[in-house]
Amino acid sequence: MRFAARFMLQAWWFELVLPRFGMASLAARGRNARMQHLARRFHALAVDLGGLMIKVGQFMSSRLDILPPEITSELEGLQDEVPAVDFESIRALAESELGMPLELAYAWVDPSPIAAASLGQVHRAQLSSVLAADAGFTAAVVKVQRPGIETIVEVDLAALRKIARWLSRVRIVSDHADMPTVVEEFAATSLQEIDYLQEASNADRFASDFAGETRVATPQIGWERTTRRVLTLSDVTAIKINDIDGLRAAAIDPAQVADELARVTFEQLFVAGFFHADPHPGNIFVTPRAGAVDGAGHEWDLTFIDFGMMGEIPDALRRGLQRLVVAVVARDGKGLVEGMQRIGVLLPAADTVDLERAMTELFDRFGGMAMTELQDVDPREMVDFADRFGDTIRELPFQLPENFLLVIRTISLVSGVCSALNPTFNMWTAVEPFANSLMRQQGAGTVKGFAKEAVSIAGVMAQLPRRMDELATRAERGQLAVQAPATERRLRTLERTARRIVSAVIFMALLIAGVLLRSSDAVFGTVLMALAVLPLLHAMFAGLVGRRSRD
Repeated sequence: MRFAARFMLQAWWFELVLPRFGMASLAARGRNARMQHLARRFHALAVDLGGLMIKVGQFMSSRLDILPPEITSELEGLQDEVPAVDFESIRALAESELGMPLELAYAWVDPSPIAAASLGQVHRAQLSSVLAADAGFTAAVVKVQRPGIETIVEVDLAALRKIARWLSRVRIVSDHADMPTVVEEFAATSLQEIDYLQEASNADRFASDFAGETRVATPQIGWERTTRRVLTLSDVTAIKINDIDGLRAAAIDPAQVADELARVTFEQLFVAGFFHADPHPGNIFVTPRAGAVDGAGHEWDLTFIDFGMMGEIPDALRRGLQRLVVAVVARDGKGLVEGMQRIGVLLPAADTVDLERAMTELFDRFGGMAMTELQDVDPREMVDFADRFGDTIRELPFQLPENFLLVIRTISLVSGVCSALNPTFNMWTAVEPFANSLMRQQGAGTVKGFAKEAVSIAGVMAQLPRRMDELATRAERGQLAVQAPATERRLRTLERTARRIVSAVIFMALLIAGVLLRSSDAVFGTVLMALAVLPLLHAMFAGLVGRRSRD
């Protein structure tokens, strides 16, 4: 909370106070450096505090709708790796949860963890022969919560909620995000992650969704040794998906793995509607099949682990996402913006002309490019476009829904993994088969849509002569009005600035007059100096009052 208070004070000074005294350019010059410094300091704070703070950093790194790239890029590398908890503490918690000594619960448990994260850590284990017969596996991994993590999470969430209330009172923040809602979304996800019964259920559901899929594998659940704070799974450790040398040593083509991962991801997002929302390289293995070959000639499976962070897409949102995919593949900027409005990303009343223009320019210039091709683009061109595109986005009233945010995070992580496996990997090309399939499935609906559109166009054409006559009549009477929201906003800003400048001049005049007269007439001079406070307050706060009254 002290960190947040210092940040808010700094932002108030540079973003509100200095611009009101004509030093906006000075504040803007150092903005990028300040943002990067802030992100680095938070990175260090998160590593030091542990708990939910690492998750907060990872969560913020994906909120491109709220935070500038100077912050998100600095937080992308925040890893969920912390020092391991002493095994005796882990033993005590596991025995308390399972209601028996660890030696009775398992045939063997390795005291050295194979992974230690901010919320829990993982140890290899072996089930007894009786338990293994029921569970269907012998080699296991046991995931145990960090002792006291529930209290830490509770304290962290209380602090985050208080900070969100602070930020909700700041106009520049509340214009772009409902911070209390954002924190509640994060809280819901975090509380699910420390409920291992929920994670086990997620793993079962994921396995059921892909039961007919021969190239996707998941660990089995040892339900007899699973509670809310202890999770027992079959040990599915294999080749990490980003271990290119290991893949090649097993005669597995990394490019095929990239294509398959993209296909499986789109299957989760656009067909099942239930997807793994944290598909970083540590959560996906490539498992050789010992000679067994599937219908596509693959001798390996993609094995997913860690189902604590899952996303679910309601039917309405999934249909909206399908429209977005079709628009992206068709390079249809207008269709993409309309799709964003349908799923609630953009408010219906938003002025989207600039956004449609930016999307069309994006598709025309960069559409269809692979990562390797983008690397050959002049960096100055990329920076120039990013600046203009970012300004357009920040002026629009929108906020990504939580489910949509997880979709973007998932696609971003998968795209990074696929590009590492195959430098020529092209996400545009990978999604086209799904878009074509969606268009075929929606063929009948599309025909009906065309029919309705034709009727609508016919109606418009029938009314066109009358409307043209009305337009000519209004032009003759001088009643035409042109709406330019962006220009009107700039004019209002200039008017407010002019009024504040006049107030500042009056303030200086009264102050100087009061100082000069005070030596000869102390009372009158003091009165003038006191009156100078009024135009000073107007110069500093007139803009805020004006904006609030319009709201």
